[in-house]
Amino acid sequence: MKLREANLFTDAVKGSEEGFISKGEAVVLVLNALGYKEEVNTKEEYVKLNPFSDASAAYKGYLGLASDLGLVQKADSFNENEAAKEDYLLGLVLRALNYQDAFTDTENLAVKQGLVDESDYIEDDVTREEAAEIILNSLNAELGDGTKTKFGEYLVRAGILSEDKLAALGVKAALKDKEDVHIIYFNDFHGNITEEITGKKRNMGMAKMVGYVNEFKATHPNTIVLSGGDNYQGTADSNLTFGKPVTAMMKGMNTLASAVGNHEFDWGYEKIKGWAKDGSFKYLASNIYDRKTNKPVSWASPYMIIKKSGIKIGIIGLAHPDTPSLAKAEYVENFEFRDPVKSANEWVKYLKSGKAKEGKPDVIVALTHIDSDQDFETKEITGNATKLANEVKGLNLVLSAHSHRSVNGKVNNVPILQAYCYGRAVGHVTLDVDKKVISKKVKVSVKAKNDKKKAKKSKYKVVKKTTYKVKDIATELYDASIIKDKIIKSAKADEFYTKLQAEIADKKNKVLGEASEAFTHNRSDKGSVTLLGRWACEVMAEEAKAEIAIQNGGGLRRTLEKGKITMGDLYEIMPFDNYLTSMDLKGKDIKKAIDHGIDMPSTTDGAFSGLIVEYDGTKPYGSKITKITLSDGTPLEDEKTYRVVTNDFVFGGGDGYDFSGATNVSMTIPIRDVLVSAIEKAKTITPKKVDYIKDISK
Repeated sequence: MKLREANLFTDAVKGSEEGFISKGEAVVLVLNALGYKEEVNTKEEYVKLNPFSDASAAYKGYLGLASDLGLVQKADSFNENEAAKEDYLLGLVLRALNYQDAFTDTENLAVKQGLVDESDYIEDDVTREEAAEIILNSLNAELGDGTKTKFGEYLVRAGILSEDKLAALGVKAALKDKEDVHIIYFNDFHGNITEEITGKKRNMGMAKMVGYVNEFKATHPNTIVLSGGDNYQGTADSNLTFGKPVTAMMKGMNTLASAVGNHEFDWGYEKIKGWAKDGSFKYLASNIYDRKTNKPVSWASPYMIIKKSGIKIGIIGLAHPDTPSLAKAEYVENFEFRDPVKSANEWVKYLKSGKAKEGKPDVIVALTHIDSDQDFETKEITGNATKLANEVKGLNLVLSAHSHRSVNGKVNNVPILQAYCYGRAVGHVTLDVDKKVISKKVKVSVKAKNDKKKAKKSKYKVVKKTTYKVKDIATELYDASIIKDKIIKSAKADEFYTKLQAEIADKKNKVLGEASEAFTHNRSDKGSVTLLGRWACEVMAEEAKAEIAIQNGGGLRRTLEKGKITMGDLYEIMPFDNYLTSMDLKGKDIKKAIDHGIDMPSTTDGAFSGLIVEYDGTKPYGSKITKITLSDGTPLEDEKTYRVVTNDFVFGGGDGYDFSGATNVSMTIPIRDVLVSAIEKAKTITPKKVDYIKDISK
């Protein structure tokens, strides 16, 4: 058997070629085809991952690995000796090939990828011979990640199979799509250059991001790469180097352009121009104007036009109109962020009229850092990006960002796409190009030979003209947690990543202390204060000798997990270089600020300490508080002044807070330094229950 010779078919499956295989044997077959050998079954790390209570020692490791790879779904029992149906084996194979619908659309996918014929009865028990045929057929099937890479080709790149053996198995090279234009899209990367290899395994990391894009381009030569902004800020890897590794990733993927995210301003707008130059890409923003010149800013272009496969693609950049309240005031005070709908209409009209020196585009794309969301069940798309689809005539595609959501659908027949965040998904847009060659006879005049009077006579010749037209625009989203196990890292990007880790290791990996339990911070929770929010506020209040502390929820980015706490953790939890800002504030203004942070409609709820608050969740936003006192129960008096501490972002109006009534203001040290000092001093920190905010309507 050719598969056995190629070490892709295990002899662990019992019986003759015609014998039926069990469910346990089916799992082993697929793992073997992926290059895993018998020794994985005894590895403790895989045995521990086994999710089935009835698994025997003969399969525990295999099932743990299969669960980790997403091949099997968790359940109480597995029934390893039960006969495997053909559709069960096909589901395993398709999942191994990264098809997200492998267990819901098994038959259609299996036929489409050539694993079986339409006439096959896939509900029958599968024989060993049939299983071998399915595995062999899978080598010519494409991976479900949009790259058109054959499974067999992946096995060669991964070092599991030699090119000679692949050829002997009859695997043909993937066909290139030379006609259509493709867009690879990502957004809100936030410096997440490290691959997430434990837990939910969602973040792709820079080496696999570059590897995926370059693999895609190998079979889709007419591809451009676009980003929705918020590329740099968010992790110790990026923050400690002011974005150095992200720039290397952008350049490694040959990124064409990026929208300007609100977090692009976190270290001052001056960084934006340098990132674009070093990364060899353009920032696009048609609605950011310089207040001094009343013209679009010099460090970003309103639009660009690029020609691919005979099609001119116009790309208009749009920043979020709320950027002034989402960035430090001093970093954006010289810029005007205009209504994106009005700006889009203005620049679409400009491009459609043919005024651009590059000519009139065939397709116009809005590359934005503007939010969208999508209902999981109804697929309805909401958010500010829908205004562009509904109110801007002439837009063919809206690329959304900012809200960290997976969005893929149409509004007003205009595709809207958002690729989650942190490299946890990749967006793919296909411009289906219709290429036609038109032949036409044209009458031409030519000089007659040997004619002294140079007389002319008529002649006909055939002139060929090629026309290009976009017939359709299709969008897809690929979940990184599903596809990334088969992405081969870019060697160059991986080398860069490894060297960077060595450079920043001492600071990033410094252990500050320990958390006895997790300080949870679920940013989607509404109407309360998180455990992390309480701790941060109390540390800030103690440092500033303030009665009350207020912290915007979005200023804290993730849960502080149980166990050792490193400096890298603190950079991820509080990536912003915000400063401790103390003030005297009247009771009525404190109440207003706390009310503002409850059930916030478009961002994470605020956190506070030093108060006891009761509110009615059924009342309108901003008018929910029914009772507010100090921690000792003393009523908060409207006209009395209290010492309050927050961060300079919030003090400057960030997230819509209003501290205009503050007096005796003092700005001191970075809040991250305060948190680091508190951990080092305590050595072990323990979360406290949040019992000082209550929704009386519940």
